[in-house]
Amino acid sequence: MSLDGVFIAYEVRGAGLPALVFIHGWSCDRSYWRGQLEPFARKFQVVAVDLAGHGESGFGREAWTIAAFGEDVAAVVNTLSLERIILIGHSMGGDVIMEAARRLPGRVEALVWIDTYRELGTPRTPEEVQALMAPFQADYLEATRAFVRSMFRAGSDEELVEQVAADMSAAPPSVALGAMEAAITYDREVTSTLRELNLPLVAINPDNQPTHLDSMARYGVETVLIPETGHFLMLEDPEGFNRRLLETIDPFVQQAG
Repeated sequence: MSLDGVFIAYEVRGAGLPALVFIHGWSCDRSYWRGQLEPFARKFQVVAVDLAGHGESGFGREAWTIAAFGEDVAAVVNTLSLERIILIGHSMGGDVIMEAARRLPGRVEALVWIDTYRELGTPRTPEEVQALMAPFQADYLEATRAFVRSMFRAGSDEELVEQVAADMSAAPPSVALGAMEAAITYDREVTSTLRELNLPLVAINPDNQPTHLDSMARYGVETVLIPETGHFLMLEDPEGFNRRLLETIDPFVQQAG
């Protein structure tokens, strides 16, 4: 159960420290890590969480905020009594792991963003937020499908593209719209949260759009780029992504060991 009593589903595999906790993105669920759980469970304990309102987790929440999602992750970590963890978040999940880390002091070895930010220090204006939200408020189904398709590279596996578009557009709009607004406005506080946490953070980004490396480095974020992938890089190139992720976390594993 999360702090507000909502049931949180998760799965655990493997053994080994630190534990790797995988957090999905907006309108996704833990199945989006299907290409990572078994390979990483050979060396680590791995945990994949369904945030509230997603996958097999419960609903009944009035506000779908990043802070509340962070409580979901902290609840799972506390239930499993995990003392040394690396938090890995895709897209909105990258924001969520920041809030989870705030609630888990002294237990987080490092944070890994998977295409969460391309630039830091330039938060959206209220007008920009409203412009982004408007198509989804008008026609959630079609706007989501178009949005998802735009996040893949040209020439991506069409079956995968349509599978993800159908899955994400099936999310309950009451959850999805609240979570989207929470995610796209979190850029107002992410830099102060980074300073507060003072934890190692690596961003693994695709190269389908530019990443402003200087702005990321300015806030202490190391960036790794994976070529020929789009937003769902862990689905598009599981083996290549897994190699990069293992290389990314290895220094923190060695330091912790």
